[in-house]
Amino acid sequence: MAKLSNAEIRKLDDAARAGWLYYVAGNTQDEIAKKLNISRQSAQRMVALSVSEGLIKVRLDHPIAKCMDLSEKLKSRFNLITCEVVPSDLDDTSSTLGLAQAGANEIERHLRHTEPQVLAMGTGRVLRACVDELTAMDCEQHKVVALLGNMASDGSASPYDVVVRMAEHINAKHYPMPLPVLPRSKQEKEQLHSQRNVASNLALAANADVTFVGVGNLGLHSPLFLDGFVTHEELKELEEKGAVGEIISWVFDRNGQLIDCAVNDRVASTPLKVNADKPVIAIAAGEDKVLSLLGALRSTMINGLITNEYTAERLLSSD
Repeated sequence: MAKLSNAEIRKLDDAARAGWLYYVAGNTQDEIAKKLNISRQSAQRMVALSVSEGLIKVRLDHPIAKCMDLSEKLKSRFNLITCEVVPSDLDDTSSTLGLAQAGANEIERHLRHTEPQVLAMGTGRVLRACVDELTAMDCEQHKVVALLGNMASDGSASPYDVVVRMAEHINAKHYPMPLPVLPRSKQEKEQLHSQRNVASNLALAANADVTFVGVGNLGLHSPLFLDGFVTHEELKELEEKGAVGEIISWVFDRNGQLIDCAVNDRVASTPLKVNADKPVIAIAAGEDKVLSLLGALRSTMINGLITNEYTAERLLSSD
């Protein structure tokens, strides 16, 4: 990252001060302008800058009635133990705005436990955004463990691994999974899983107190394909067998059944439990996630969901 000039640093300092006055102290923009001896327009710009630069992180606490109603309907239909629905951006059906803040709130709720907790984490863009929203905390009593490997097939690091990043936010002991997401063969996967440290991490993840995962769609624009984890040939096989989505690289159809395929033979991720007795919370939204979320919910491999209004309505109207 390029070093900021003194002028840029002062600008961010002023923006942070304006953001604090507005969102924390409850000042109006006119009051901020008076206190900082600037124009109202400048105060408005500085407050906006404090949010766009991540200096102030805004979360919605008001329980919107429609969102609560959708949440209850989803819990009832899919037998969920927890569900939160956030407002949608009506102009963008694929928007994930609000998911990161809601996900961070749920993660922090578990981190506030005084008794030691094990949090198992998937990977992906949305989960990483959730971690970036976390408040800095001191959670030495907790453990954070990865559910899947942190390496691509060429040995490079996965860009959306979240465990190390999360541990930095909360000062907790963390357990990354030193594995490729998809080893070259089932035999290689079994050899890797037999290593003592890997087996220990897999057992820790399998018995976590709470698990957070993303839900991926499948196709030419899916992360599993775009990030180089599956080939064109494997993607074609998955489509022919009716695959609609994946959770930590385990691939399933629209009825939630894991597919008998080369990808599921090789996937090195922690096996998912059906009807788990502890929270397994998926965080996902958008038109391209509707079918994959529907399959995930039908699978009962997840029992919690954080999504948005648009996606919730689509799930409830699907057969």
